[in-house]
Amino acid sequence: MGVEAGIRTPEGSLAMVDWNPGLYSRFEDERTRPARDLLARCRIGAGERGAGLRIADLGCGPGNSTALLVERFPEAEIIGYDMSESMLEAARRRLPDTRFERADIGAFAPGVSFDLLFSNAALQWVTGHAQLLPALFSHVRPGGLLAAQIPDNLGDPSQVAMRDIAAEAPFAAVLGGMDEAREVIAPRERYYDWLAAEASEVDVWATVYNHPMESPQAITDWFTSTGLKPFLDPLDAAMRAAFSQRYTEEMDRRYPPRADGRRLLAFPRLFMVARKA
Repeated sequence: MGVEAGIRTPEGSLAMVDWNPGLYSRFEDERTRPARDLLARCRIGAGERGAGLRIADLGCGPGNSTALLVERFPEAEIIGYDMSESMLEAARRRLPDTRFERADIGAFAPGVSFDLLFSNAALQWVTGHAQLLPALFSHVRPGGLLAAQIPDNLGDPSQVAMRDIAAEAPFAAVLGGMDEAREVIAPRERYYDWLAAEASEVDVWATVYNHPMESPQAITDWFTSTGLKPFLDPLDAAMRAAFSQRYTEEMDRRYPPRADGRRLLAFPRLFMVARKA
């Protein structure tokens, strides 16, 4: 969210997708947990209620991460940004007293600076992090924070299976040569370096969340609103159903049942918090 996301064609163009807030919210607790962990590391020091602070939630989605910010800083000026109108509508229904605006993270130019620039699971859809991170950091006030969490799962079975199936018949006739238009996450040291020049402190770390899923179908449901969407959207209804079924079969094979019968979905994520000098 917060950026025009899609699937990259063999010619290098992007086929754009929109997001489904209902599907996204099915696993809200699991999706919000990294945002809680990121926010716990954000020390601004402006009082418990955040009076006088200006905060941005980049890629706010349906408002689950924004709700955490409102809860933590009820007196702050908080603005949620996203590119998906459906997500923004869901966020406005959830938090009617909070301001939400359409904005592309990759071309973010708010005209104001922020005490906290917060982003939960959105920057992976913007390519060129070596340029993006310093550009975002330029919108943070001295003493303020840039805090971001980014999924780092492109090499995981859940993601590899999407690309493998897209290369199979009959899907390859539509999806052949395409891949997710996502940034390949660099080593943690690179993110440190991209922020350190303008920061008084930088904290970069990684966490692997292990989500017990009730079934292979539950894994498919998880990714239907995110990583699978760029592969499903170009297909007609029959092929979408077939792709989803094929993906569920692969989730059954690639995520074997644990002792309790559930499937353990490992989900690595990269975190960073940088304070502006």
